[in-house]
Amino acid sequence: MTNLAKAAAAEWGLGDARLQFVAGRENQVYRVSDASGDYALRLKRPGYRTRIEIESELQWMAALDRAGILVPRPVLSLKGRLLEPVDGHLVDLLTWLPGQTLGTLLAGGSGADAEALFQNLGRHMALFHIASDAWVKPEGFSRIRWDGEGLLGESPVWGRFWEHPLLSVADRTLFEDFRAAALRDLHRLQDQLDVGLIHADLVRENVLLLGDRIGMLDFDDGGWGFRAFDLATTLLKFMDSPNHPALRAALLRGYLGVRAMDVEALDLFLALRAVTYVGWVVPRLGEEGARERSHRYVATARHVCQRYLSNPPDH
Repeated sequence: MTNLAKAAAAEWGLGDARLQFVAGRENQVYRVSDASGDYALRLKRPGYRTRIEIESELQWMAALDRAGILVPRPVLSLKGRLLEPVDGHLVDLLTWLPGQTLGTLLAGGSGADAEALFQNLGRHMALFHIASDAWVKPEGFSRIRWDGEGLLGESPVWGRFWEHPLLSVADRTLFEDFRAAALRDLHRLQDQLDVGLIHADLVRENVLLLGDRIGMLDFDDGGWGFRAFDLATTLLKFMDSPNHPALRAALLRGYLGVRAMDVEALDLFLALRAVTYVGWVVPRLGEEGARERSHRYVATARHVCQRYLSNPPDH
């Protein structure tokens, strides 16, 4: 893969630059460094996203950068293109953002620090949503949809979670019951829910802090969806933390201080976010450590779905 990365980097005039492998899941990501600076070279997994979807992602990120949102900025190739085909892979190049991830900072911070970070993150989420709404989308713009169909339909974005092959009978029944209730509640709430472009993967590894500014990485799964889904994605990973209520309150305080949003359905979106991971892991069950990860995802989803079904929203 390194030879492929070097060939890809050459499309941006960086064939002799230093390459460092960073991550490999949906994309193979390399840090590319030379005298002109540092960049992120992303080799896309064939078939995960269409060309137009990736080009739309890059156009969106460029628009966010122009609006002052801290995101990696797409770099045009020597041919003046955002995306280049290299040996069966679609490849792009982004500026490298310095800073520390939210996860790294939280690992060494105090509770008060965490609340301040979450309030600042909520503020930046709101600014990100405002900038996404203000941007006039180009003709042909296309991204995935985390709407009712994308979350709970017959072919969800991340798979039919209620058919996970390792589910117990009780868990399968629970997830089927939750799916029916969530479909009903989304339909009932459809006129009051805030919908637009969302990041859809603002976990702590994808949130970068640079001074007082907060950056957002990895827009692979960004698309059209419910704005509360972005907040739920961040909060879900902290469900077991003793300071979860304080972090939730801080995130909402930061967001609502900048932008209005109905957050009464946040518990619904916590459950929706949890079950997507149950679906996501199914095609990856053969990977090393996937069964342990699957067990954690199912346990989290079981907890939040049981809580949601036992405390339904007012009708």
